[in-house]
Amino acid sequence: MTTAFFSHDDCMKHNMGPEHPESPERISTILAYLADTGLEQKLDWVRPEEATRDQLLTVHPEKYLQQLEMMAPTRGRVFTDPDTALMPDTLRAARLSAGANIQAVDMVMSSQVTNAFICARPPGHHAERSKSMGFCFYNNIALAAMRALNFHHLERVAIIDFDVHQGNGTVDIVSGDERILMCSSFQHPFYPHSHVHRQAPNIINAPIEAGCSAADYRKAVESAWLKKLQDFKPQVVLVSAGFDGHRLDPMAELNLEVEDYRWLTEMIVSVAHDSANDRVISTLEGGYHLRALAESVAAHLEVLSAVY
Repeated sequence: MTTAFFSHDDCMKHNMGPEHPESPERISTILAYLADTGLEQKLDWVRPEEATRDQLLTVHPEKYLQQLEMMAPTRGRVFTDPDTALMPDTLRAARLSAGANIQAVDMVMSSQVTNAFICARPPGHHAERSKSMGFCFYNNIALAAMRALNFHHLERVAIIDFDVHQGNGTVDIVSGDERILMCSSFQHPFYPHSHVHRQAPNIINAPIEAGCSAADYRKAVESAWLKKLQDFKPQVVLVSAGFDGHRLDPMAELNLEVEDYRWLTEMIVSVAHDSANDRVISTLEGGYHLRALAESVAAHLEVLSAVY
């Protein structure tokens, strides 16, 4: 059994501008680092297909899908919010990113691979049911959750989101769904300034103050999440893997290091081992210091690829 690694060159054609932090270089830097370290040889590389319309409709309404398609330009860029732009290649990239998440669930659930990492963009966890924002258009991790629940008929799915920005879109979509336990850590107060106090019992928030030490971060996350996850006994663990809490990241003010992401991944893998037959599907969200991003992803993958 292996770790599937999903990526597609066309995800790098989506380009929101030369100064935009969510850049194609995020993917190319990760790929180059995996090649340099030899880690790429331990992975089962998969070229994903686009999500179908019916699959997207499990999370997003038809009116929203039509709205994105009507806004998509044939040249130049159209902004859906001050930070998020559509260009001619954007929606194909977004469908590939979404499709990779769905395909990863299928491969893991059919025991073709042990676990999976989706190295694609645009990210997804800020996309609400009917709203694009925060660099996101389709909510990839919610699409993965619905695939696991509705197609593979699982009863309990965990979503773990350790991006430095709260996954407001995922909360918007899964809040109140008792089949899903969402555990999230994020800098607070911070973008997106919403959904922090959502009180649905299936949403477990661990807000983190700016400047928090890595040791205090670990304590906060473990105390907020671990027993809840163990009691929930998820049958698969989905991960919104944002690496922008790294101390070098220009988009946030936390102090995490590569080893903290290794620790997070080890905790996730332990939960999955106990109740989910080691099934983990992880998808790239944030991370904007290119070297720190590549090193953190590599640590994440080293732990995933060591599970047999």
